[in-house]
Amino acid sequence: MARIPIALQLYSVRQDCAKDLPGTLEAVADMGYEGVEFAGYHGRSAKELKQMLRKLGLKAAGTHIGMDTLLGAELEKTIEYNRVLGNKYLICPSLRKEDTAGWLEAAKQFSDIAARLKPHRMRTGYHNHAHDFAPMDGSTAWDILFSNSTPDVLMQLDLGNAMHGGADPVPYIERYPGRSVTIHLKEYSKTSPKALLGEGDVPWDKVFRLCEKVGGTKWYIVEYEVPGVPPLECVAKCLKNLRDMGK
Repeated sequence: MARIPIALQLYSVRQDCAKDLPGTLEAVADMGYEGVEFAGYHGRSAKELKQMLRKLGLKAAGTHIGMDTLLGAELEKTIEYNRVLGNKYLICPSLRKEDTAGWLEAAKQFSDIAARLKPHRMRTGYHNHAHDFAPMDGSTAWDILFSNSTPDVLMQLDLGNAMHGGADPVPYIERYPGRSVTIHLKEYSKTSPKALLGEGDVPWDKVFRLCEKVGGTKWYIVEYEVPGVPPLECVAKCLKNLRDMGK
């Protein structure tokens, strides 16, 4: 199969982006990243961002946006912004629901949003945090959401967050085939909280094999969010480690 490109979730370098977005994007491109996933637009229009990406040879690999921007009349504004930007992956980064009924409602909402996005060749999905794998009525929020939503709803599995929640993320790629179109490569280590990609406990060989065979993965997206370390330096090292792993 074709090689899967690597993008950076810009939340990893959010403070740098807030100070100097063009300079940060240039640094990210110079490292060798092929795309970026947005986490806020820093007051820029879609046209401005598109021009920045085009100048640097970067692609939009997705955006993290609140659920409120995907509902009702707001969805049309979101579609238009991302149409101009050239982005087709609209990912909700976090939700809190108290019970199974809440997650079943979310599954229906995501399925409805996915249907509305389909004519625009855009996709919606959900990105996990550790709490999404806590026990709930004999299941987990993650399984309730994805077993009750349509296959068009993307499963943006954050490997490190899942492992922080006590889950083995690998079987989920296989359990929901074709839904790991974008996946967050985040390290997890029981002994070293500052571990870079490839230096912890994530079974990377298994992850890559499943992404390439059953996940339908179009983008590997690096996220590194450890306080007290230089973000740009760390994401550069993460990319180098991925290259050393043959990616």
